[in-house]
Amino acid sequence: MPLLDETFGIGDLARLTGVPVRTIRFYCDEGIIDSVRSTGGHRRFDEAAVERLGLVRRLRGLGLGLPSIRHVLAGERSVAEVVAAERAALDVQLADLAWRRASLRAIEEAGPADRAARLELLAAVNGGCAARDALIDFWKRTMVAPVSEAMLAAFVTMAVPEPPTDPTPPQVVAYAELVALARDRSLRRGLLARSRANAELIADEDALLSGIAEACMLAEPMVRAGEPPRVGPELDQYVAAHASVRGSGDTPEFRRRLLGNVAADRDPRMRRYWRLVTEAGGAPVAHGASHLWLTDALERSITP
Repeated sequence: MPLLDETFGIGDLARLTGVPVRTIRFYCDEGIIDSVRSTGGHRRFDEAAVERLGLVRRLRGLGLGLPSIRHVLAGERSVAEVVAAERAALDVQLADLAWRRASLRAIEEAGPADRAARLELLAAVNGGCAARDALIDFWKRTMVAPVSEAMLAAFVTMAVPEPPTDPTPPQVVAYAELVALARDRSLRRGLLARSRANAELIADEDALLSGIAEACMLAEPMVRAGEPPRVGPELDQYVAAHASVRGSGDTPEFRRRLLGNVAADRDPRMRRYWRLVTEAGGAPVAHGASHLWLTDALERSITP
């Protein structure tokens, strides 16, 4: 404890640090700044209080709250750690504001006949992060067969676009339409029924998804070039991936059964989904678009 003749009063501390007396009292009451009492009951402070209060003032100037500042003063977290956490929180707030701004512009720019519908569409989506979570939940609920965490993460990355940090009005509209599709119960039921049927027929879901991914990568250049679906090595790889996990061979009869199995993926709403993925800020060619190209090629392969 410092000697009283080596300390100074609250007014002196205020002049040295530029912090108002009222604020210093508050910090003392909150345990942020330590003090001793004179015989007259007045607060007295030492040199350490000057340095401590200076640090508090700088951190408060950056917008940090008292809980974070307490962690720094107690040595529980470094300045770099609390600043990084504050910056991350600010990034989230800025992203939410950017989403709201783009949503407001999208409603403002809509024609009078479309404005009410667009307002309803966008009002149902509470920010980009919440929208992304809704899409992830949609896919998880429609996947019945067990898959590895790595495969699930890869699929989510492919099927759910990251919300843009500074979206345009068309991007927030596209993302909101994706969420609306994900909330379509009949679409979900169709995909779920397909997944349940596959769970009884397929020995290894990871192997199937991996094989489909390889076929989609082969088909992507054709999709990007706008070439129509056709029979070729891309389709052969796609059919082979399905046949392998079902313990079957690539025959005309197997292809006919497979076309029926992927009917839910060819639903017009799913075609819309994959177009929206690109519009919302995903890859120029969504993985699902390549998958649709392959299923259309499958239909052509068994249609005279």
